[in-house]
Amino acid sequence: MAYGMLIDQKKCVGCHACSVACKEAHGTPPGVRRSHVVKEIEGTYPNVTRNIVPMLCMHCENAPCVEVCPSGASQKREDGIVWIDKTKCIGCKSCMMACPYDARYYREDELGYFGEALNEYEAVMYPAMPKGTVDKCTFCHERIDAGASQPNACVMACPAGARVFGDLAEIKAQAEADGGYQLLAEEGTNPSVWYVPAKKNQ
Repeated sequence: MAYGMLIDQKKCVGCHACSVACKEAHGTPPGVRRSHVVKEIEGTYPNVTRNIVPMLCMHCENAPCVEVCPSGASQKREDGIVWIDKTKCIGCKSCMMACPYDARYYREDELGYFGEALNEYEAVMYPAMPKGTVDKCTFCHERIDAGASQPNACVMACPAGARVFGDLAEIKAQAEADGGYQLLAEEGTNPSVWYVPAKKNQ
């Protein structure tokens, strides 16, 4: 089974609970965000629409990051999850340049949020993200592999129930039934993340 995610923009309120929960779950260092929320204002008064787009790695079927990686660090699992083997990452940033979604981040240094002296939490979490390597959303694959019934920190944290994670075929069918779309579909990457658009002018 391949995995996918559905994000319903009609329900999303842009509260950033998903990105905060992701930060807490994975302890990502400064400048590294596996999940974030983009807020855009479209149109001019009085015809104005606020568009909220939660962003993460799209776990593409045709993942350009995997194709360009010279060391084999960027890999795609049989279940469709794209991940990075940090022991193989050479920090060349080829994957970052290839990703049309800007979903990858490079760790420049070993600093924490309070400088060189890491707090207890940072000391535990940061070794998984060594300096000079790239990091990204992994659909919380460690929790999937551990058999968690609901593995995604972002899904569990969403107070509006705007996110659904599961079988990609079911996610795609639900999205298409609700007029859903993929970001930058014209890139030919065939993302595993689908969006249901919000109604206009609300």
